[in-house]
Amino acid sequence: MSLSITDVKRIAHLARIEVNDAEAEATLYKLSGILGLIEQMQAVDTTGITPMSHSQDLTQRLREDVVTETNQRELFQSIAPAVENGLYLVPKVIE
Repeated sequence: MSLSITDVKRIAHLARIEVNDAEAEATLYKLSGILGLIEQMQAVDTTGITPMSHSQDLTQRLREDVVTETNQRELFQSIAPAVENGLYLVPKVIE
């Protein structure tokens, strides 16, 4: 896929980014390089290759799913300006 200066300027306009001609040329060069790399990667035959989420076979250390903090709901609600049925009441901001 090849881009033109017109394409770069149109994309910049859609993104609400102001670019001059020199910036558009530089961006065109960079985007063309990225798109070329993507085309090279898509040309590689990956038949029989198992997809993986990481390049190294790592496992995540997990911790026990246990409660470590005490319930302080009553304390926090005791200092709140307005509470009703265990919920905090706030001023209406949308009419």
